[in-house]
Amino acid sequence: MSTPGTADPVAGPQQPVFRVPRFARPRTFGLVLLVTGAVAWVASAILVLERLALYENPGHVTSCDVNPWVSCGRVMGTWQSELFGFPNPLIGIVAFALVVATAMVVLSGASPGRWYWAGLQVGVTLGMVFVVWLWSQALFEIYILCLYCMVVWAAMIPLFILLTVRNLVHGVIPAPQILVRFAADWAGTLVAIVYVLVAGSVFLRFFQTFTGV
Repeated sequence: MSTPGTADPVAGPQQPVFRVPRFARPRTFGLVLLVTGAVAWVASAILVLERLALYENPGHVTSCDVNPWVSCGRVMGTWQSELFGFPNPLIGIVAFALVVATAMVVLSGASPGRWYWAGLQVGVTLGMVFVVWLWSQALFEIYILCLYCMVVWAAMIPLFILLTVRNLVHGVIPAPQILVRFAADWAGTLVAIVYVLVAGSVFLRFFQTFTGV
């Protein structure tokens, strides 16, 4: 355990109150950023390529067109897929590249300042809000699932939760010690719970489709 007055190798000086959980330590957290960022970036890149193929050939069948309810191509035909006037995955290409770049910086042993982690938190939080909105649209408005989109969802959940807990632990996000300790002890469980809730919501919404009942 660190002692008062020492500098956190990533977040800067702070007064430690308990042992930093393994996932929130620099090298391990760098791997968290690398894996989640790379997975989401690849899924976003595939979606961009599929979208370009549709621009070139409107009759193109995307690689995840499984049936009428699981179809990236049909989702791409909705207004929700271009909320800001261009394909949503283009945002992912830029945003997740930044996450991967941050992972490389951390794994190299460099120490981004607290302001950087705060900025990353804001960006990832906005991304998570966008993902929640897309999830709600897919389930309750479009009623079509996009497999590659769900891969991005799956990467965003641990990225958002673990980054938030990491920033709580290192004092980037001010919070009462009891909340910080709870978040540190239950971070993995929180990720699992959200996965179960999302999977459950998809199953229940598409129950008739999955079961044929």
